Amino acid sequence: MKRVVVTGASSGIGAATVRRLRSAGWDVVGVARRADRLEALAAETGAEVFVADLTQQADVVALRDFLADRPLDALVNNAGGAFGLASVEDSDPDDWTRMFDVNVVAVQRVTSALLPLLRRGAAAHGNADIVTVTSIAAHVSYEGGAGYNAAKAGAHALMEVLRLELAGEPIRVIEIAPGMVQTEEFSLVRFAGDQAKADAVYENVPNPLTADDIAETIAHAIELPGHVNLDLITVKPVAQAAPHKVIKGTLTPKL
Repeated sequence: MKRVVVTGASSGIGAATVRRLRSAGWDVVGVARRADRLEALAAETGAEVFVADLTQQADVVALRDFLADRPLDALVNNAGGAFGLASVEDSDPDDWTRMFDVNVVAVQRVTSALLPLLRRGAAAHGNADIVTVTSIAAHVSYEGGAGYNAAKAGAHALMEVLRLELAGEPIRVIEIAPGMVQTEEFSLVRFAGDQAKADAVYENVPNPLTADDIAETIAHAIELPGHVNLDLITVKPVAQAAPHKVIKGTLTPKL
């Protein structure tokens, strides 16, 4: 049985990915900070879980040691987040620090710590995968998004460099860049718990993406034959042409 680690597993895309991969027979280890949510996910899916704050090196070392007894076939770097939607002039630098820590530095910490286990998985099963969930914000900037744009662009650059550094090894480096995904927490966290602002993001948008849509995309990428690498997958709802252009109301053909 192949083994995968999914970070940010307590909600949203991470939890959906745990469910999707468990249903396909993967041995899944879900990682997040909130023990109660992880325990519920474990009871529901049969996944293993590990409580860790990935911005803390000691927690990442503990995760590595917890996993050390078996090879690892895939790592899904999903933990991340956006804090605030202020202009460059008005942004709180602490928000930017938090975004870089969780979206970039934590990805480096976890990838570096688990790479030896991924190499063992590749040796045992022919290939291994490193998947990182970034955002279309990594590739298209928008007003109010500078901190998040910069953090996700940093994660994109990290993946680009990692792919070059691992060339010659059977380890695929895959970036998933979602557009608008309606989850229970992303916008709520971004707007510091303001439910009305969070709800307004998706109001009257026809069929924004769901966490299950991204989980299915991740599963597709890592379940392809080992010689096929999807370097970058951009996934948007049809109603979203760009981060700053989202259609509201019914989509209708111009006949």
